[in-house]
Amino acid sequence: MPDILTVTLNPALDVLSSIDRVVPTHKLRCASAVMHPGGGGVNVARVLHRLGADTLALFTQGGVTGQELATSLAQEGVPAQGLPIAGDTRESFSVHENSTGLDYRFVLPGPRLSPTELAHALQRIAELGAGARYWVLSGSLPAGVPDDVYAQLARQARAQGTRLVLDSSGPALRAGLAAGVYGVKPSLRELSELSARPLSTEADQLQAARQWISTGQTQVVALTLGEQGALLVTADQAWRAPPLAVKVLSTIGAGDSFVGGWVAGLAQRDDMRSALAQAMAASAAALLHPGTALCQAADVQALLPQVQLQAL
Repeated sequence: MPDILTVTLNPALDVLSSIDRVVPTHKLRCASAVMHPGGGGVNVARVLHRLGADTLALFTQGGVTGQELATSLAQEGVPAQGLPIAGDTRESFSVHENSTGLDYRFVLPGPRLSPTELAHALQRIAELGAGARYWVLSGSLPAGVPDDVYAQLARQARAQGTRLVLDSSGPALRAGLAAGVYGVKPSLRELSELSARPLSTEADQLQAARQWISTGQTQVVALTLGEQGALLVTADQAWRAPPLAVKVLSTIGAGDSFVGGWVAGLAQRDDMRSALAQAMAASAAALLHPGTALCQAADVQALLPQVQLQAL
């Protein structure tokens, strides 16, 4: 059994292209497309594998795009298992505008899962995740899946003695937190929305994160702040991590790389401070590559010495 199981109920085949300028109405003739396996948990597993962690990517798989996604994972050497579904795995399309450096991301909703397909997925998660120290649930939910599915899995993980890390948004994130998880990685927008108030200061952000912890919703909050870096909070400790100065080719995949670096660090050393440092290096390393190429291990190691953590 793997040390870390990642779960992606709504994966995607990520298609990346580029063009000099995005304009309305006209036909936009893009450069040749590059494809990567995608979806939150799939991307996290790719990062975990590159960083030497023992991981298994579990994902729903359907149609030609699902097979292409599975083939791409195999080519990267990522241990993975697809869960067959009747619908076609979705595609996500990103266009990099060369003249501005901006990325335009078009995300399709994905297939509808039947009750039988969902029940089979939950059964396989419990089976393949038995004995794993960490489960990572990451990404959106497909049609046909109830908002409380991450809450169901949180209770299952707790019953099996597994640490569950959640990276989602909206009702699925709210429901998962209500059931209680080990760790969660919200963006500032997500933390603000679920806290129902603006969080413009560091003190406000700390207070909101500790509110989640004190109410038993999570033990650890890894708050990503975009260009302002990140904040990691436990019940009795907190660190601020400023962003690293790197040349940004694309911001796509930085969040998934952060989660992969963080969980790999926890699994390898079980030290929150060093895990945050690796998360920051992985996130910055992802910025060096276009689209969902994600971070590379050599870049992560090169950037680690530049990470500065401030205890709060």
